Amino acid sequence: MGKKRVSSSPLKVLIQWIQRQYLIVKLILGGIATLCSLVALKTLVKDRDMLFVASESSHIIGILILIYKLTTKQSCSGLSLKSQELTAIFLAARLVCSVMIEGDIHTLLDSITLASTLWVIYMLRFKFKSTYIKDFDTISLFYVVIPCGILSILVHPKGRWFVIGSVLWSFCLSVEALSMLPQLRFMQNAKMIEPFTAHYVFALGISRFVGCAHWIIQIYETNGAYLVLAGKGNLFLLLVFVAETVQTFILADFCYYYVKSVAKGKIIESLPV
Repeated sequence: MGKKRVSSSPLKVLIQWIQRQYLIVKLILGGIATLCSLVALKTLVKDRDMLFVASESSHIIGILILIYKLTTKQSCSGLSLKSQELTAIFLAARLVCSVMIEGDIHTLLDSITLASTLWVIYMLRFKFKSTYIKDFDTISLFYVVIPCGILSILVHPKGRWFVIGSVLWSFCLSVEALSMLPQLRFMQNAKMIEPFTAHYVFALGISRFVGCAHWIIQIYETNGAYLVLAGKGNLFLLLVFVAETVQTFILADFCYYYVKSVAKGKIIESLPV
């Protein structure tokens, strides 16, 4: 009698096929997948502001995953306190700008996200302090906050808002772009990834991709007008593009390994160094 053949899911078969390809083929396939995603978002989402709402909502989902982990597991193992503190810093700056400039749905979403993040920080610093592994959280906040502060003073939008609001807006963009570096470094140092932490980082990866997609679609629909303005000396627009791109690429690598692990029927357990 022949051996019984074990069926595999189409996604698992696809992932296995991709893994066998050369690097250049993987890059081309990744580019095609990204392009298809952008076309789908452009076609389906008519109100471009909804992309920002979706991005902020995905961030909230990520924070809710952390809250669920903390309340059920009674442990903050696998979490970077410094990433949460950087998140609170850029959210606080963005919330001030939002109140000054908009006062709309984005203000509400940022308020919810900031309050949730501050609760997570409190849990890490006090209630579950004994489970927080400080030795793995090695990136100093000063190496992020100080350079971002200097950059925001030098590069910020001119003529639209008060100077303080303009500098804060530039500052929150810069800090947000680097806020997940401590968490990714923490996971590399720990050589393991908690399942709920993996879900949280993946949710932020989705959030950043949607946010970046907004700007790419805007560039396309304005026939590159934003890039022309950046080329004419509007360095703040250039900062926006760079910040969005940096955030997306920082988390893209993690999301790739996350999806690959899920396709194999498990959650990502470690990151390559």
